[in-house]
Amino acid sequence: MAEASPSARARPRSPYLVWRWHVTMTASILHRLTGVALYLGLLMLAGWALALASGPAAYGEYMGLLASIPGKSVLFGITVALFFHLANRLRHLAWDVGKGFAPRTADVTAWAALVFGLVAAVAVWIVAAMSGGL
Repeated sequence: MAEASPSARARPRSPYLVWRWHVTMTASILHRLTGVALYLGLLMLAGWALALASGPAAYGEYMGLLASIPGKSVLFGITVALFFHLANRLRHLAWDVGKGFAPRTADVTAWAALVFGLVAAVAVWIVAAMSGGL
């Protein structure tokens, strides 16, 4: 039987402990989190449809919940998640054809996806407010 060496090798550490934090790591993590947020948004949409089918009282209560400050905050977050997830998926489509792997390009496109997600969501909410949708 083989004996363990007196100086055992150190266990490997997580990349998050070794590597420096950078924007592409953030974009990767946010892509997964926004996917979960969009799933929860889909459940909220299903709840809206159920409230609509349940009659005017249930629909009024559900719309009152969505119109509250917490409800609008959640809806704004889902809007940001939708636009960021869309932009980041376009990055992934470029990667699927072999483009955008250079570190500088990956960083720039990650920043672009983050900025697009926020700016597009703000623009949609401004248009909604101006048209009386809020």
